[in-house]
Amino acid sequence: MTALELGNVADFPFLDPPERRSVKDGMDLLVELGALEPTASGHRLTDVGRTLARLPLDPRLARMLVEADRNGCLGDVLVIASALSIPDPRERPVDQQQAADARHARFADPQSDFVAYLNLWRYLRGRRQELSSNQFRRMCREEFLHYLRVREWQDVHVQLRSAATELGLRLGAADASRELVSQTLLAGLLSHVGLRDDDGREYAGARGARFAIWPGSALARRPPGWVMAAELVEASRLWARDAARIEPEWVEALAGHLVKRSYAEPHWEKRRCEVVALERVTLYGIPLVAGRRVSYGRVDPQGARELFIRNALVDGDWETRHGFLARNRARVAEVEALEDRVRRRDLLVDDETLFAFYDERVGADVVSGRHFDTWWKRVGAREPDRLDFDRSLLVRDDATRVDPAAYPREWRSGEVALPVSYVFDPDDRHDGVVVDVPLEQLNRLDLEQFLWQVPGRREELVTALIRSLPKSWRRALVPAPDHARAVLERLTPGERPLVAAVADELRRVSGVAVPPDAFDVSRLPAHLRVTFRVVEDGVVVAEGKDLDDLRDRLRDRLRSVLTAAAPGLERRGLTSWSLDELPRLVEQQGGRVRGYPALVDEGDSVAVRVFEDEGAQRAAMRAGTRRLLLLTVPSPVAAVVRRLDNRTKLALAASPYADVPALLRDCAYAAVDAAVAAAGGPAWTREEFERLQRNVRADLVPQTAAVAATVAEVLELAGTLREQLQGLQAAGVKDATADLEGQLAGLVHDGFVLRTGRDQLAHLPRYLRAMLRRVERLTDNPARDAAAMAEVQHLEQAYADLLSRVPPLRRDDAEVRAAGWALQELRVSLFAQTLGTAYPVSAKRIRRMLDDLGTAAAGQRGAVSLRS
Repeated sequence: MTALELGNVADFPFLDPPERRSVKDGMDLLVELGALEPTASGHRLTDVGRTLARLPLDPRLARMLVEADRNGCLGDVLVIASALSIPDPRERPVDQQQAADARHARFADPQSDFVAYLNLWRYLRGRRQELSSNQFRRMCREEFLHYLRVREWQDVHVQLRSAATELGLRLGAADASRELVSQTLLAGLLSHVGLRDDDGREYAGARGARFAIWPGSALARRPPGWVMAAELVEASRLWARDAARIEPEWVEALAGHLVKRSYAEPHWEKRRCEVVALERVTLYGIPLVAGRRVSYGRVDPQGARELFIRNALVDGDWETRHGFLARNRARVAEVEALEDRVRRRDLLVDDETLFAFYDERVGADVVSGRHFDTWWKRVGAREPDRLDFDRSLLVRDDATRVDPAAYPREWRSGEVALPVSYVFDPDDRHDGVVVDVPLEQLNRLDLEQFLWQVPGRREELVTALIRSLPKSWRRALVPAPDHARAVLERLTPGERPLVAAVADELRRVSGVAVPPDAFDVSRLPAHLRVTFRVVEDGVVVAEGKDLDDLRDRLRDRLRSVLTAAAPGLERRGLTSWSLDELPRLVEQQGGRVRGYPALVDEGDSVAVRVFEDEGAQRAAMRAGTRRLLLLTVPSPVAAVVRRLDNRTKLALAASPYADVPALLRDCAYAAVDAAVAAAGGPAWTREEFERLQRNVRADLVPQTAAVAATVAEVLELAGTLREQLQGLQAAGVKDATADLEGQLAGLVHDGFVLRTGRDQLAHLPRYLRAMLRRVERLTDNPARDAAAMAEVQHLEQAYADLLSRVPPLRRDDAEVRAAGWALQELRVSLFAQTLGTAYPVSAKRIRRMLDDLGTAAAGQRGAVSLRS
């Protein structure tokens, strides 16, 4: 094998199959030992091969000597190689096996049978120097050592040492470490390695072989995970003789020309700033390494570069200080935010476009963060904007039609400017428009504006409103988007309440008369309902789609903020007007914080508090002013009682109140309220209060007495009506009887005097007489009565629905109460027309009143239409 080029087995057709197999096995062995290396035309002899050819030794053993020269442990390996070249000098007679084993155990090493040869060699060398030839021969016989084989061992060692010296191999230091010796021997035994099974003592060897460690080996009792063997002997099974423990990394280092490497799951690792893959290394089918993370750039530079660009640059999964990447992320975020605003996911170009941008501009040798830093340090200095995105690159061509102004970043509600953000995620509770509201400005929002939505969503909003209609109206408005566009062309947002405006314009453009209350705003999709986030000191304290609910939940918190805006104004325990003036409005922080002070009735005294809106202020001020006036003028009750005749006293005694004094107190309250209303409303200054106080003091007794007289008349008529209702026995009038009883309970009840008010109280006798007239005629024409009753009950139900949508503090507003009294006037016109009504009334007019109040309620209680 001194030729530079050797052919393949196929180049020897004259050989018999067994001979050809032998040649192939020999060539495979030489390739394993590194003596041959494959070429295009066959195999070429290497420098190692030339050295092996000059050593008179088995190629495996010769390879150990070459490796020992490199590792500086040739002296020890010569001993082992010469021992492996001869029969084992240790004898084990059949009849003295235990004794022989005991003698030989002195030389054993628990991790390497090869080291046992070194131990034996050193022992023999020492004993040979101490003993004569005969004594040495006798010692060998006594210690179960074959004298002739020992001499042969020594002779072979001398020959090998001489041959090695002639080749220029260096003996190196004596007594090398066990690990170094094992690594050196492994160079000649690469196909004799094995990996122990996890659940047994058997080893997986090269090319599918299965073997076990020879029972006489020092390693048999505790077999290591990895072993190498000097030979594999086929007996009852395949046994490994002369074994030693090894590490798989030793094998990989020596068998680099033999191992097969495969790579799986290449992926970007942010911490390492590079693409890594899981490496698997096998030798003749034995797995040396499984799942080792290695840099993929060394394996597949092109693939690693692509993954680096996609993950680090396109996806931005890279922590770096390069300015271009931060700028590009910001520009992508701008387009993504625009997508959220318009609720589309097709404005931003796809990742392939961004990849192509970077692929064209990033250096071809950039496969990791480290490579990029080096490249960019050179290129970025010349072209700092080379990798900066342009907006035209990021946005698709059809996205230019999107008008960002239709999706504002700020929402103005009156004088309040609020930041607006957008969420496009149907699974997110914030989906849609999100408005951040500072806590101190929660009371200043114009709720109707939020129902109109942002300009870009109005067509979808009106379309959804049309689709919320009952089927009878919805069928006449198909297709809904076309009608929505036609309506929007005629609308001026914010000029009127949304629902009423849509209803009016639908009637004009389509001829379909849809009442405002037919729209079911609760069916609006969640993203068309504004989400409000209430913020205090930069922290979100509450959020939701119902503004009234947020105000209720945060009322105490808001009042504490408003109180801080008017230090020293709030007080308690007032029994007289001790203020120069009660301001109608307090402001702080340039108008950002705005509160509405009012007097508050606390029973035996009055307090001053700051409220969040004018409605709450108005309701509190009415009751607070009444209480302060009654605290500063003499009680009229005793004087009124003296004026009452016995009939009136008897009538008052039959009231639903707990007692007559309680009823008379309510009469006094009603008289005071009437006096305040006649004076133009509550007083805000000391002079106004004193003037109001003088008027009340002068007229309180006669006014209270007049109220009491009217109440007595009402109670007498109510008593008569109850008696007549109890006398109705006809089966066909049960519904009418129940209707009358319900009407009576709504007019005369505990607290009805103050609730009704002095002015409206004067109409109650007429309402009761109308009810008596209805009772008289009830059996004459029950069908007509039932028809009239159905008409009025339908309107009363609509009124009840309206009250449920009106904020509690607005239910006492004059226009809301007027609608309720108009229903009583309608009953008079339907059941006792001859008694006359206070003003013209009809079902149509009342329906129009309710429609107007409903649209106003939608403006006052925008949260109703935005409720989730």
